[in-house]
Amino acid sequence: MFSNEMYELGAHSSVIREIFEYGKRRKAEIGAENVFDYSLGNPSVPAPPVVNETIKRLCDTMVSTELHGYTSAIGDQNVRQSIADYLNKTYGTAFSAKNFYMTAGAAASLSITLKALTEPGDEVILFAPFFPEYSVFSKAAGATPVIVKCLPDSLQIDFAALEQAVTPHTKAVIVNSPNNPSGVVLSEQTIQTLCGFLRKKQEEYGKPIILISDEPYRELVYDGVKVPYLTKYYDNTIVCYSFSKSLSLPGDRIGYILVPDEVACSGEIYKAVCGAGRALGYVCAPSLFQFLIPACLGQTGDISVYKHNRDLLMNELENDGFFVAKPDGAFYLFLKSPEEDAAAFCEKAKQFELLLVPSDSFGFPGYVRLSYCVATDMIERSLPAFRALAKAYQLKS
Repeated sequence: MFSNEMYELGAHSSVIREIFEYGKRRKAEIGAENVFDYSLGNPSVPAPPVVNETIKRLCDTMVSTELHGYTSAIGDQNVRQSIADYLNKTYGTAFSAKNFYMTAGAAASLSITLKALTEPGDEVILFAPFFPEYSVFSKAAGATPVIVKCLPDSLQIDFAALEQAVTPHTKAVIVNSPNNPSGVVLSEQTIQTLCGFLRKKQEEYGKPIILISDEPYRELVYDGVKVPYLTKYYDNTIVCYSFSKSLSLPGDRIGYILVPDEVACSGEIYKAVCGAGRALGYVCAPSLFQFLIPACLGQTGDISVYKHNRDLLMNELENDGFFVAKPDGAFYLFLKSPEEDAAAFCEKAKQFELLLVPSDSFGFPGYVRLSYCVATDMIERSLPAFRALAKAYQLKS
């Protein structure tokens, strides 16, 4: 009567969402000011002014049927060209509108890309810790996810583990930098080593291996850190991008897939992307938000707020005796659980009204994720709770 696989996905929501819903119930019981919810990566910084200004201008100046009507299935030509022009100016690339497919955010981009690339029997490498839906998207596309744990503490790629994981069945490798859930940025040295490794494996197996770069946090970096632009390092790179985090538009779902000309069989892969978009029902991304994008390229919300939140929270946690992987980007902290069972640690944290996400579903047990894209005053109010939690574990201050 129904798909058991889809039933299981629907019956067991992500642990992130479960904790978020618990937090809503708890706030109703004891007051929102008494609950310290670090569960959801929902940007707390307002969209930059240009977003609302542009929406108002579009509503005032465009014909309603055009503004709210269908664009081309692959996205508006002028919007795609504006993205190409921006990237070419920023990174010294040579893209054009034909390299882009507009999507309803990064989830759609990844789902379409994996569906376009993979067939049953293909394998997709996921570097842990990773966003849990990578596994869901890979399986839904018919591929087998293969998990490679990153190095402890630094969370850079463990190349010895990668060597053991890559096989002739490897079709794609997903990288996410800055990373969700850790905030770690892959260093240029790591990227160069990865790309050299993949080129060697392509030659060994006589077939392309696609590097999928998931980039919703590209602009959210701190202290002058640079995020390598992967198409400049490896020809067989496909970029999945979302404006959700940089422009604080998570509920508006707008992004793109970039298939550069340098990718092997790029024309055929682009057609497969179009076919996958058609098969999955991901055609014609939201028109209003497509037309918004040209005026907002290169803009972000006030990310100094996130940096302040990061420093405030990380300093407190380290002073309390916790170990935190240093995040150079995104808006997450990855904290090592003081007990082996991270879920049990999160349950203990609830006693202090701290809502944290255990890392098991990120493929990297023993840690918890904290989303610090929250109001700064909530962080300040939560600090005594973290101190009490550390004391409960007799951590050294």
